[in-house]
Parts: sequence; structure tokens; C-alpha cells
Amino acid sequence: MLVKAGLAHEIGEIIKSRHLTHQRAAELLGMPQPELSEMLRGKFRGVSQAKMIDCLNRLGHDVDIVVRKAKRRTMGHTHVVMA
Repeated sequence: MLVKAGLAHEIGEIIKSRHLTHQRAAELLGMPQPELSEMLRGKFRGVSQAKMIDCLNRLGHDVDIVVRKAKRRTMGHTHVVMA
């Protein structure tokens, strides 16, 4: 859920920075406006990480997924880094 929260936050920031209405953003993202609004308010259980990545791509952003060996841990972790 933390990864989804990070992705949703970034989508929201991009929408704000481009001064898009939720209606216009939903059209660009190919999703209903109420679903977009729910996602941006943190209710994203019905939205997959793949859909969120697609949203970022549609907003003109590349998404890189990097897999590497964990440092000093026996178990790795996942986090979202915005560049």
C-alpha cells in the first residue's frame, strides 16, 4: 500500500503542477473522474499499481523499476523514489 500511496501522491502532484481539473486529468488518464478523485484521496484499493504506472506514463513521465540485492538485510523492501 505504501508503493501505491507514493504513486498516487506523485500523480496528484503532476496534476496540480499542470493545473489540470480532475475532469480533464481523468480524460487524459482514461479513467472515470470519481475513480481519479478517490485515488487521489487515498482510496486506491481498486486501482492496480500497473494502472498507476500507466497514469504516470500518460502524464508524460517514465517509470523505472529497479531490482537489486538487499543491503545488510536478509529481506528486501520496496519504496517509491521520485526523481
